[in-house]
Amino acid sequence: MSPESEVDHTGEAALLGTLPEALRAELVEFRRDLHMHPELGNQEFRTTAAIKARLEKAGLQPRVLAIGTGLICDIGEWDGEQPMLALRADIDGLPIPDTKSECPYRSTVPDRAHACGHDVHTAVVLGAGLVLAELHKRGRLPRPVRLLFQPAEEVLPGGAADVIECGVLEGVGRILAVHCDPKVDAGKIGLRQGAITSACDRLEIALDGPGGHTARPHLTTDLVTAAARVVTDVPALVARRTDARSGLAVTWGRVESGHAPNVIPQHAELSGTVRCLDLDTWRQAPDLVVAAIDEIANLHRAKSEINYVRGVPPVVNDPAATELLRAAMTARLGADSVEGTEQSLGGEDFSWYLEHVPGAMARLGVRTPGDRIGRDLHQGDFDVDESAITVGVELFTAAALLDAAAA
Repeated sequence: MSPESEVDHTGEAALLGTLPEALRAELVEFRRDLHMHPELGNQEFRTTAAIKARLEKAGLQPRVLAIGTGLICDIGEWDGEQPMLALRADIDGLPIPDTKSECPYRSTVPDRAHACGHDVHTAVVLGAGLVLAELHKRGRLPRPVRLLFQPAEEVLPGGAADVIECGVLEGVGRILAVHCDPKVDAGKIGLRQGAITSACDRLEIALDGPGGHTARPHLTTDLVTAAARVVTDVPALVARRTDARSGLAVTWGRVESGHAPNVIPQHAELSGTVRCLDLDTWRQAPDLVVAAIDEIANLHRAKSEINYVRGVPPVVNDPAATELLRAAMTARLGADSVEGTEQSLGGEDFSWYLEHVPGAMARLGVRTPGDRIGRDLHQGDFDVDESAITVGVELFTAAALLDAAAA
């Protein structure tokens, strides 16, 4: 099975939905503009306006979401019966500085960066929409497609939950997405049936008790020791109370307590994340983790106040949607362009869509072949091989054509 072909001006057979050179260059510039002007979750007003303007220039009718940022745009009209394919991009940046030097398109906003590739995801879905819109004008798009540009992916529990409440899945039968992967070469994608990301929650703890002089810890609640034991013992307890295959892990990112070396403080704060590979264990995680924290805190006579912030479940790729992505990529670049991928411990709010409709996420290779420097996600020097934009666009256009042909 392959996307429909036509004969180009050279007389050669060409797959429908390939990216014209002029649009290829424009999408690179569009991505760079977003990269220079990152906006945090639910503040993506400039980004939303830029996407809207380009879609309107193509004669489309994008609709800004009721939450104020993000938008959807249908290519073709839904007939109310045959379900649409949705292509999703996230559009927000991260609250970290861009540390790239000698980069002409580095962030111009202090302490803000597109360090997770959402600018690439946006350019990919925009480009796919523009290509599919041209096919629709020529009567070559068999079924309508919905573009979804989602805000606030980086804000737990994820902007997807708010977007879904706006009704963006009405008429959608399947949804697809990509996520940049700096461990995969540009020109390839990583695929996996079943869980491809993990659940991710946030944990905030306050410990309190009477402090005092470090000469007399027996007359105090030694909060520094209590906090230290929570840091080390809670992850160990949780790991022993769940199936090891579930991968439930508590990891700390912040511990604060005290101001002087000879004063036992009255207050300590800890925060971190809870990650899990397994959906059933994720549902049990709040009770397990809170019980472990209380147990350790009580042992050290510390009063604990726990704020367990529910995040996102794992992204569980539907087998049929995964195979659609595989077939689309194979049609474009051959079977060698698809490789297996492991389940990541990262969280992704694309999972909320999959609670309602089947779909799949692919790992989009963004590493320049041969480059082993290693620019990881959520790091200030993160960047991509921009040829990945073309790969993502043509992956999505092929998937849209194959999905329609199989309907």
